[in-house]
Amino acid sequence: MKKISLYTCALLLSASTLVAADSIDEAFKNGKVSGDITLYTIKTDNKDGVKNSGFTAGTIGLGYETDSYKGFSAKMAFRGNHEFSEVEENDYENSFVNDAIITEANIKYANKDFSLTLGRQVIDLEWLEDYNEAVVAAITAIPDTTIVAGYTHRQATSDEDESSDFTELTKKGAYVLDVKYNGIKDVEFNPYFYSAPDAVDFYGLKASYSSDIFSAIAHYASSNVDNKAKNDTTDDGNILNLEVGTTIAGISASIGYIKTDSKYGIGLMDTYGDNINLMDSGNQLYSADAKTFYGTLGYEVAGVELGALYSATEYSSSNYDENELNLTVGYKITDSLSVGVLYVNIDADDKDSDTNDNEYASLTLSYSF
Repeated sequence: MKKISLYTCALLLSASTLVAADSIDEAFKNGKVSGDITLYTIKTDNKDGVKNSGFTAGTIGLGYETDSYKGFSAKMAFRGNHEFSEVEENDYENSFVNDAIITEANIKYANKDFSLTLGRQVIDLEWLEDYNEAVVAAITAIPDTTIVAGYTHRQATSDEDESSDFTELTKKGAYVLDVKYNGIKDVEFNPYFYSAPDAVDFYGLKASYSSDIFSAIAHYASSNVDNKAKNDTTDDGNILNLEVGTTIAGISASIGYIKTDSKYGIGLMDTYGDNINLMDSGNQLYSADAKTFYGTLGYEVAGVELGALYSATEYSSSNYDENELNLTVGYKITDSLSVGVLYVNIDADDKDSDTNDNEYASLTLSYSF
């Protein structure tokens, strides 16, 4: 799913107050329609006696957002899904639990220092993603600082390859406080705190540096799992992520390291989403005692975007290993029509009976407007 961060939204909403409609009727007349028509197909070749799987699906997304009137605006969006074929029975249904879903239905208020969004909305924070029934405030009144505070009650996914209903991930929802400070050139500090009552509280700090040819990330987070949610495999956890990258002669490259708690992994921090895992699957990246080295390469030639990601993870006290390779190709046929190809190969540890080797490939053809 293509996402716009809440920080970008805060800036756009503040700017939109400078040019606004003079009446409610004009706000609706000046509203904008956007959407996409997407064809998606995937085929998975499983090993170790597991049946192959796959499906082909078509999805249509359509959204309408009013112009701003006295700082207020509204948005409604939905996505519909249709099955064309599947390899095995229920392959499609395992990814799409509905035929259509209202993904966004919200009211916003924004001025130059503050915005508030109430209702179904897209959220893209470090540990909070996808579509949420939420109330979110973004404060930009402090120089070089954006503060996001919010509460989410239910969450859903809806994209070209999956769709779920809005459900409660924890009984009492989750609160978030996320701050980004950009007062030092090329540097960003991002402290945050999340609380899902009766489930987990966690906090973290992400520091980033980015210039024309060099980038670096240092990120640490730790969780405190509520006693009601603890069991033999779930307790307090933590994660460390270090990464450096460079861009030279049009080639982008990065290497990184991720480590989790030796007993309980990340301790429920990924309940509402995550952004550390760059791999398409990354099955063991957040497992207990997981140590992952990864690397990325990217290059564009003649308008074709080429990408490669590789990760090697050692996890569990039994020292299991899992390696994953992702290869991507993307091309914009026109400004509105694009095609993307993904190939994934997962080399699982034969000693871990809960995993199996597999490889899969997908093709996405999308027209957006």
